[in-house]
Formats: sequence, C-alpha cells, structure tokens
Amino acid sequence: MIEGERCKLAITIDIPLRGSVELQHAVFDINGTLAIDGTAIQGVADRLKTLADHLSVHLLTAGTHDNLTELEQTLGFPLHIIHRGEEKMRYVQQLNPATVVAFGNGSNDASMLRLAALGIAVITPEGLSTRALNGADVVAYGPINAIDLLLKPRRLVATLRD
Repeated sequence: MIEGERCKLAITIDIPLRGSVELQHAVFDINGTLAIDGTAIQGVADRLKTLADHLSVHLLTAGTHDNLTELEQTLGFPLHIIHRGEEKMRYVQQLNPATVVAFGNGSNDASMLRLAALGIAVITPEGLSTRALNGADVVAYGPINAIDLLLKPRRLVATLRD
C-alpha cells in the first residue's frame, strides 16, 4: 500500500445466476434492529466492530428511547439522527445504493431496504413490519445472524442463488 493511500473496505459476494455485488457500507436501523427498548442487544457491539474491519458502519435512529449517548457508547459508532423513512432512503442514496447493505425491521426501513444492493430484514422481539419484509432480499433472525450473513457470505449465496 502506498503511504497516505486509504485502504478501501469492501465485501464482494458473487451470487450464481444473480451477479456479483461489492458492498462498502452497512447501514443499520437501531431500535428494533440492533436494540430493544433502547438497549443494545447483547453481542451486537462486538459483531459491529468485526464488521467494521470489512465495511463502513452507519447507524441511523430517530431516538425513540432518548438514550442516544448510552447507545452510541455501547455500540461504539456515531449515531445519525433520522426521523423518517424517506430520510433513511436518502442516506443510502448518498452512499451509492449499489455499494450498500441495509438492515432494518420497521415500516420506515422499507424504502432503504429496497434501494440498497442488499436489504436484510431483521426479526427481533419488537417484530418485523410487512413493509420491511417486502422491501428486503433476506430475512434474518436477530442482528447477530444478520451480520453473520456478511461475515460468512456463503450463507447469503445459499439463500439468494436462483
């Protein structure tokens, strides 16, 4: 690597009969996806740190539970305040949707899940809206399993191949 050159983070996944996708950004909804009742789900912070070795991590929240400082410290990444689904979609648009994997569970996540190169709907005790389900490519049980789809990409290949 040339001094001063920034290393490009990416995960490339080749899905038979569907094509190759080079992901550079992981965009997460927080409440209902990474946290329940405003508290981070156990193990999520460590998994996010592992994922950050491969992709840039973006955390979006409306701050429903008013404990943003605590969540930011627990998760280890800055939080971006986003109030509406349209804003989440624009956030993904600014990153270049072809390089984004998005994670969410709520109705306000549906448009970003649909727009991203890969949309992963996450089922947690908060539930999963049918709008998010319909916008996603894959459904995962809990955020740890959802993140592991990227850390162990053959799981995605097995699920998404035609």
